[in-house]
Amino acid sequence: MGVQKKTRKFAQVKRVIGQQDARLKKNQAKGEIESKRKAKGNEIVREIPQVSSSLFFQYNTALVPPYSVLVDTNFLSHTVQNKLELLETMMDCLYAKCIPMITDCVMAELEKLGQKYRIALRIARDERWERLKCDHKGVYADDCLVDRVMKHKVYIVATNDRDLKRRIRKIPGVPIMSVARGKYVIERLPDAPEK
Repeated sequence: MGVQKKTRKFAQVKRVIGQQDARLKKNQAKGEIESKRKAKGNEIVREIPQVSSSLFFQYNTALVPPYSVLVDTNFLSHTVQNKLELLETMMDCLYAKCIPMITDCVMAELEKLGQKYRIALRIARDERWERLKCDHKGVYADDCLVDRVMKHKVYIVATNDRDLKRRIRKIPGVPIMSVARGKYVIERLPDAPEK
């Protein structure tokens, strides 16, 4: 009798757990977070944001003369380019008394823009307009205006900025004033005079 031949057995190596295996502690923690997220998605939303009491459908009853108009940076620059008087043209557009309001953020933005916008800055510094203090950090005027309008829907927003207009259109009951064809035009003011 001869010695029995030992055949080598292939693929018999120690099995190593893969990095994505669910038995590892780090993957178990991830799995728990995922399951919580899925459970949260299935919950019924019981809290709906409070709608402003001044809104009657899309009609904002808080907007009455004298109108408070929040003025944006590029509205002022377009006013200067078209050689328009700010207050008189606003009154021609709305047929009512207007109070242009300029926030600290808009002033800071105009000051940053420098020499090219010096006339717009001079118009903004006029004593007849009302100045609004900003209590937040940073000087990004668009965020400031949107935030102020979300809190209090008593303003008309004057801007020619496309992105800002798009953001404000999502907020119900806030009219937008802009410069077009050498005059001011208003959109979304229900009792605005048609031209």
